[in-house]
Amino acid sequence: MPLVEATPDHPVRVEVSNGIGTLTMHRPEARNAINPAMRRALRSSLAEFEASDDVQVMILTGTDPAFTAGLDLKMIGDDRTSLLSETPVGSSNPFPSRTKPLIGAINGVAITGGFELALNCDFLIASEHARFADTHARVGVMPGWGLTALLADAVGRTRARQISLTGNFVTAYQALHWGLVNEVVAHPQLMGRTREIAAAIVDNDQLGVRQMLATYASQEAEALSPMWDLESAGSADFGK
Repeated sequence: MPLVEATPDHPVRVEVSNGIGTLTMHRPEARNAINPAMRRALRSSLAEFEASDDVQVMILTGTDPAFTAGLDLKMIGDDRTSLLSETPVGSSNPFPSRTKPLIGAINGVAITGGFELALNCDFLIASEHARFADTHARVGVMPGWGLTALLADAVGRTRARQISLTGNFVTAYQALHWGLVNEVVAHPQLMGRTREIAAAIVDNDQLGVRQMLATYASQEAEALSPMWDLESAGSADFGK
């Protein structure tokens, strides 16, 4: 049974079972577009998982048919500024600081800000229905959650440029070929396979898991921090 059902004020479904905490973005009428309520719900729920002894591994997914269509276009303007301002100064990460693994279970489209949420997970398992697109250039906004750094790190700089400059979709199998996702599975098997992987992590020594994750995170931060800073500066300049 869910620990917390989704509501308009908390549009994220929360479940905990066998050491695995699952967050399901739930605004299906808007393809799970990210509004301020969802942003707050994601951050607060992840923080609660981080603090809970009952959760060792976290999964992020969306209510079908989308993972998330990204920032709600109604938020462009003052509301978007408010939405992004919830991120701590000096950090563009959409998630709070964490020491536990976060797996993205990509069940459908992950577009723009939704693509950035996916990239900020530790790794991704994709349904055959998954598709990824960066449409920042199409809608005239700059990334603010690390896309230019994380996407280039995942697929290489030239492929990242192609994805960002065209705004075209990347299919699940193309994403697998390019190294963006770790596995592609039949859609009905997505959550089962993701939980199977999460359970394998839960079975390990958790101090070891967290130290290993922290080491990877430190290496990534050292390599990517300058690129995050450049993206933040470019986003600020673009908004002037």
